[in-house]
Amino acid sequence: MNFRIKVLGAFIPLCLLLCFMSNTYSRYVADTTGNLKIAFAQWQILVNNDDITNTTTSSVVLNPIINKNEYVESNKLAPSSSGYFDISIDPTNVDVAFNYEITLRVINENIPDLMISKYAILDKDYQEGNTITYNNIENNKIEGSLDLEKIASGTDEIIESNFEPFIIRVFFEWYEGESEQMNDKEDTLIATSTDDNQLEISAEIKFEQKLENKTEE
Repeated sequence: MNFRIKVLGAFIPLCLLLCFMSNTYSRYVADTTGNLKIAFAQWQILVNNDDITNTTTSSVVLNPIINKNEYVESNKLAPSSSGYFDISIDPTNVDVAFNYEITLRVINENIPDLMISKYAILDKDYQEGNTITYNNIENNKIEGSLDLEKIASGTDEIIESNFEPFIIRVFFEWYEGESEQMNDKEDTLIATSTDDNQLEISAEIKFEQKLENKTEE
């Protein structure tokens, strides 16, 4: 194990490529008559500061954080390594409730022990070192939704978006343990390969406006 770590530590840099696909549905309709004017709800979502609502697809290259490991060179991967990357979402200019879905996949099929293990939702007030609540990733998907806020105003009720930026932090690890699938020889082969010496993870993110459920009379 110690020999394997020393060998692999010097060979594997990390490159994360995320491909984002947004569904920009126009699911609301407004009719105007005479001087009646109705403002359309905003639908603009930023992912890592890029507006993805006006394009079919876009891609972002992220800088991953590799956790320090005294047996592996900094910013390199080897068995027992772990780290994370952040997906920043800014729905400030969205006026409708919506769902989001992120599908994650490790493209390097020859590293079955490299796993995307969990994620956390970090709000705008998060500072490094604060306590994090982790969530398990099932079926390589992260799903969530944002609902509008209902505010009492006298005898009436006002519905507002009040959405704020947040970060989805995704954690990965090169698993070493009883249920690992790769043996020492296979681990070492990854480090000595010249054709496939980078980790690549793809993530597809979709946003979809929520619709009111109406029953027919």
